[in-house]
Amino acid sequence: MEPLTFYGIRELTPGHRWRQLFDATWAGYRSWYLSEGESTRPSIEVASRMLNRYMPELTGTWERLVQLTGGDETAARMLTLYDPPRFLPGCSQLALTGETPMLIRNYDYRPDLCERVVFSSAFTGRRVIGSSDCLWGLLDGMSEAGLAISLAFGGRRGVGSGFGIPLIIRYVLEVADTIADGVAVLARLPVNMAYNLTMLDRNGDTASVFVAPGVKPEVFARCPATNHRGTVPDDPEYARRFSSVERQRALFALLARNPDRDTAISAFLQPPLYNRAYAEGFGTMYTAAYRPHDGVVDYVWPGSTWRRGFDSPNATHAAIYRPDSVPVPR
Repeated sequence: MEPLTFYGIRELTPGHRWRQLFDATWAGYRSWYLSEGESTRPSIEVASRMLNRYMPELTGTWERLVQLTGGDETAARMLTLYDPPRFLPGCSQLALTGETPMLIRNYDYRPDLCERVVFSSAFTGRRVIGSSDCLWGLLDGMSEAGLAISLAFGGRRGVGSGFGIPLIIRYVLEVADTIADGVAVLARLPVNMAYNLTMLDRNGDTASVFVAPGVKPEVFARCPATNHRGTVPDDPEYARRFSSVERQRALFALLARNPDRDTAISAFLQPPLYNRAYAEGFGTMYTAAYRPHDGVVDYVWPGSTWRRGFDSPNATHAAIYRPDSVPVPR
């Protein structure tokens, strides 16, 4: 099968490279954003007001993005990521301490809905690198302050009023330095769905944080995260369907062995952590291993590794998948 191309973009403030990304993906994002009807999405007045209220540090960047779209009002609403449609990625994630602290995660989703972009930026003056989603949000990432974070669906059904998780990940990395800072930020941000966020900071502190609409964040120290809250699923049916408990147990067992970097990454490339149900939105698109001390992230697939840092130049990488996996290119 043909490899899939991933794109590395380094653009400190949004410019022509971001506009190229918008041009390549906007038709798909517009369809997703309006999939439940235009009236179900907030007005531009409401969306912009909520962004300015909760994430004022990002307002200037949002205005620049809107300018780059030519002032498209639907794009402006979508880019606030306030009250967006549902977003349910699979994912397994683990923070390791020791001589070389590392946040490692598998991102499990549908290939045709994966942006496949690693974006290095300085939107607020702070360097941030991570896996792009929704054009300026992040699925996982790291800041030059030494904080790394990744997301996974939290397994609790229901949608509330709040921001889509990719923009929350972006915001935490832009304004927080430590896990304590990150938890404080999460406590004041409304989120539209339940997620597990795994964090590692430069001090070597780690935590998994469960966030959901209308509840305070719950912090679980040294708890590997898959797709349920803590260690007991709120939705056993969903957990069984996506082997959430089985994957978390595998992570606990891996953590107990105090693995080195290569051993940990190797485990993420094997079942039950590595998944191939791409058509069902549960195929492993990449393994990302963040090392805040070194300021690098390794993207890993069976057969290839791609290292990116804050200052890595624009580049592409052909991601290799196992022969029995069948991702469908966009």
